[in-house]
Amino acid sequence: MARKARVWYPGAVYHITCRGNRHSDIFIDDRDRFRYLHYLEETKEKYYFQLHSYCLMSNHVHLLLETKDYPISSIMRKLNSRYAIAFNKRHELDGHVFQGRFHSVLIESAEQFLITSRYIHLNPYKANMVEKPEQYKWSSYPAFVLSKPDPHVTTRHILHYFHTPENYKTYVTSKMMGPDPISQNSTNA
Repeated sequence: MARKARVWYPGAVYHITCRGNRHSDIFIDDRDRFRYLHYLEETKEKYYFQLHSYCLMSNHVHLLLETKDYPISSIMRKLNSRYAIAFNKRHELDGHVFQGRFHSVLIESAEQFLITSRYIHLNPYKANMVEKPEQYKWSSYPAFVLSKPDPHVTTRHILHYFHTPENYKTYVTSKMMGPDPISQNSTNA
């Protein structure tokens, strides 16, 4: 049976998740994370896109990505294959690094866009990896609330809705204790 084609059009925004095969770690150490971000930038140069939020967890990745001229499947094929080859070579492994194809949810409203960004940024906190989301260095969140430069992410679009980093921080931290709607209905990550 043929796979269903993903919806794509120039300017489409997606919440992308990629899990490690059998939920295995896809990042063993910081060197792997730096390498993933390097390939992310390399892919962005070839298939121009905007990254609005990201978080690199130990066994999965979250990206809030806006396409321009190329479909999401081309972007993710390039990024995941480059990283998987490098990961296997470095760790002397064979086989799949990622569990199947990447998962994507098409973002269809401003509300969904903002909820998804919050969900991505709360991931390390909800996984009990940090006491505060801004403590996690493998997320774009510090670029939003600490004005820490992050060359991988574009903060302008999200912060446009909040006017100040402090307002965005309040929005994100308001869901630190409760469930986020996205975690219940649109992603398994």
